[in-house]
Formats: sequence, C-alpha cells, structure tokens
Amino acid sequence: MTPTLVRQHLAHAGAESRVDLGARARDWSEIQERMLVPLYEAVHERLEVGPATRLLGLGCGSGLSLLMAASRGAAVTGVESRCPERLALARERLLPEAWGTRARVATRLIDGGPADAADAETPAYNLVTAFEPIGCLAGDSEGLSELLTAAAPLAERGSPVVLAGWGPPERCATSSVLRVATKLADPMRTSGGWRPALRDDLEEVAQRAGLRPDGSGRVSCPFGYADLGSAVRGLLSTGLFDAAIAATDQEQVDKELAEALHPHQRRDGTVWMPNVFRYLVARTP
Repeated sequence: MTPTLVRQHLAHAGAESRVDLGARARDWSEIQERMLVPLYEAVHERLEVGPATRLLGLGCGSGLSLLMAASRGAAVTGVESRCPERLALARERLLPEAWGTRARVATRLIDGGPADAADAETPAYNLVTAFEPIGCLAGDSEGLSELLTAAAPLAERGSPVVLAGWGPPERCATSSVLRVATKLADPMRTSGGWRPALRDDLEEVAQRAGLRPDGSGRVSCPFGYADLGSAVRGLLSTGLFDAAIAATDQEQVDKELAEALHPHQRRDGTVWMPNVFRYLVARTP
C-alpha cells in the first residue's frame, strides 16, 4: 500500500484531524518501513533487478523499496496518491539533490496514480510492484485490482507484477496486536474488521486485474523495535489504528496497544515479533 502495512480505513473524516500526519509519515520512514526490507530484497534478487530494470512502484510511500532498486541500478518511477507526507520523504531520499554529485539513475516521483506515470517519451516499464501487503483487514484489497489494471498497459507484455500479503496468522505474531485496532474502532463490527490472510488472496487480486500468476514466495519479516515506545509509534504509523483513535482517543489506543505488545517485549526492553509475508509474481497480458 505508500507501502503501508495495510490499507488505511478511517472511520470518518474526523480521524485525520486527530493525527499529526507529518509525524506519522516520519515514524513510518524511520521506524516501520524497514521491517519490510527482507521482502524488498527477496523480490529484487529473484527478479534480478538491475540496470536493465524500468520499475513502476505503485503506492511508493516514502520510497525505501525504490531506493533499494535504484541502488541496484534500476530506473525507478513511484506513484503515490494517498499520502503526500510520505511522498515528500521519498523526494528527500531519491531526487538528485539528495544524492549530491553522485551518479544517478533515472528517478521520477509522481503525486497521483498509474495514469499520471504515462509518458510517450519514457520506455515501457518491465517491472511493476505493489508492495503494500494485503490480507489483514476484510476489504483491504479493494481498489488494488483497478490500480493494477491501470498500470498493466504501461508495462511490456509479459512483465512481472509483484503483489504482497500477510502470511498465515499462526506465523505472524503481529496479528494479535493488530486485532486491537478492530476492537477499539467498533467492538460490534461484523464486517470490515481484522481477518486472517487466505491462501489465494493475492492470486484472486491478480486474476481480477487480468494478470497471470507465475510463482510466489514467502519471506520472514520480523518486526523488531528498540523499546515499547518505538513499537507503538511504528505500528501507529501504518494508519491501521487511525479509525480506533477517531472512535476513542489517542491515550486509550496507546494504552491498549502497549498492553498487547507486552507479551512480545524481551528482558532487555526490546520488542520482537516474528512474521512471514508472502509475495506473488504475476505477468502482464
């Protein structure tokens, strides 16, 4: 999703007014986003991302996955339509002024969607990534098929398109913590709340977008934090708890989130939660 851990579902418009979006974006880029580095590395290695790669990153957020691809020599384009604060951080990371006099590969960052990345002078992409994991909230893949459908014509025929998702809950220690968000946002909710990832979530999204599944993989992505406070800030930065903040208040959400994290806190004060994420490689028609 920016890649966020889950698609953001605000209970109502008032939720945003109760969140410092700039601080939240900074917490994402400095604390939480690095938890997905093993996923990015596994995909880049499997698809041999390098100087011949022209990558389109959907929901690029603060740009860490793009930065990693660019460091391998890839030409990268990122589109982000939902979080301008994260996109601003991506610009700091990736645009020429951030690199000084060092040699740079082609980089574009766009406030918008795939259609805004279309450029008659730019060669077709040969890799599309959607690294925002799905499979945590009911309905968290809504709109993703449409996004992929819009991106596919910008890529060469048969190009890989990568989707990501949460692994089975029994292999994701963070699942129990994320349920706090649903409980606080609406204890009586019967739909739209937390649900375990299903085996074919990614395949179903790809097929709805007219893509052909062509392999998958699983990656260990443990969530590790220096202390309980960092863990709370990191998880809040995903946006998953914004609806709970709107429905209750920041203090209550912080308290219940910290309580849910206590079983994962080690003697030295660090917090450690093993997780497994899954990715699917599909092909454009």
